[in-house]
Amino acid sequence: MGSLIEELKRREAAARAEADRLRARIEELSGDLARAEEQVSRLAITREEVTRVLEEPPAADPARQDGGPGEKPGHAPGIGAVTVPPWQEGAEAPVLPRSYQDLLEVAADTGRPLRAGEFAAAAGLGTGKAKVEGVRSKLKLLAARGWLAGVPGGLFTLPDHAGETPKPGQ
Repeated sequence: MGSLIEELKRREAAARAEADRLRARIEELSGDLARAEEQVSRLAITREEVTRVLEEPPAADPARQDGGPGEKPGHAPGIGAVTVPPWQEGAEAPVLPRSYQDLLEVAADTGRPLRAGEFAAAAGLGTGKAKVEGVRSKLKLLAARGWLAGVPGGLFTLPDHAGETPKPGQ
């Protein structure tokens, strides 16, 4: 009978060791879970804040109206993203980044629908494939936001906003 008691003690010790190992693993996993939940929380807050900021109309900053060092009056510096607001009645080209204003000026100067390559050449950007595709991307964004109109055949022109057209260069 002595060997049966010894065998039970051995099994009990093995089970106790396994329970201790599992408790340590649970503690480690609990720490990992807490760190992952914290990361999820921070990312959710960041996403919500970015969404809120992007949905808000840009606020006029009175301190920037006179322009900071090396800036034009009335132009707020970008925060790392090029913003092309949707066209609305009374909107003028100066609310756009300079490269987009240049494309509107080309459209106004020619007075006819142009292809992306023609815009690139007229804006002095060159006609290499990379430049033309970059211009095409900007033209599509301007068209999507109502600043330009897409014409079948890959052409772009100024839209007719019931008599209101963007005023380039003002």
